[in-house]
Amino acid sequence: MKWTRGTKNDDVVDVRGAGGASGGGLSGGAKLGGGSVVTLLIIFVIAKATGVDVSSLLGGSTTTTSQPTPKPTGPTPPVGLDPHAEDVDYIRFVMKDIQDAFEAKFAAAGKPYPRAKLYVFANSIDTACGRSSSAIGPFYCPGDAQAYIDLSFFRELSDRFGAPGRFAQAYVLAHEIGHHVQNLLDADAQAAHLVKGNGGGKAAKNAASVRIELQADCYAGVWGNAAKGKKLLEVDDLESAIVAAQAIGDDRLQKQAGVDVNSETWTHGSSAQRVKWFRRGFDSGSLDACDTFSVESP
Repeated sequence: MKWTRGTKNDDVVDVRGAGGASGGGLSGGAKLGGGSVVTLLIIFVIAKATGVDVSSLLGGSTTTTSQPTPKPTGPTPPVGLDPHAEDVDYIRFVMKDIQDAFEAKFAAAGKPYPRAKLYVFANSIDTACGRSSSAIGPFYCPGDAQAYIDLSFFRELSDRFGAPGRFAQAYVLAHEIGHHVQNLLDADAQAAHLVKGNGGGKAAKNAASVRIELQADCYAGVWGNAAKGKKLLEVDDLESAIVAAQAIGDDRLQKQAGVDVNSETWTHGSSAQRVKWFRRGFDSGSLDACDTFSVESP
């Protein structure tokens, strides 16, 4: 992917070297409920791949209020040459391009687009949705309308999930901002309605979660379309994103975890579904093409 070094972007806040007392998370977020050991293991593996807690979308609306600046917890990284300086530089460029694209889409529809901030942290950080750590992966919190990432995830994306390359990293970031777009468009109401209409049980919540995650994949594809229009994509970039989407499908992760593939326990969608919805957004370039709630089967 073509990108410009030295991009200024106040939406990216690097707090890896900041101090912060450990303690409980800030108020305002919802937590995932209980479940079987196998289900929780699967959710953990999936959350580690995509990092998003969608419980607030499934359990009702979340009021976004003014929150204190998130505070990192744990050891402070050593002072000196930053081995991840280029990663942070890249994130600043990509996040600006992602949010510029969505801001333009909202403006064309006559809607405001309040930009999300992305906090780059090390080890762990307190957020409005509780404490997030490097074990969780990239994370969007609707409670404070901000995203979070520990840069160790980029290495894991390549080494563990077999999805190397800058555009694969950009797909992950665009997916998280896709959740921000959902937050602005009140997708939680659609999800809550779907859950209620299907009986309100765990299976209904899982099914709604799949639609939420696939819609975020589709929104990531919408940004990819805009990046293609700006001639930022290089050969194999699209394939890189598709490989990343396939790598974090629920069916593949269940196989890797050594458990039976069971679509009723999925919370993010199969590899095929994730690729399908990313491609739908990429090919159309339209937010309207990403309505995963109105189709009978996503």
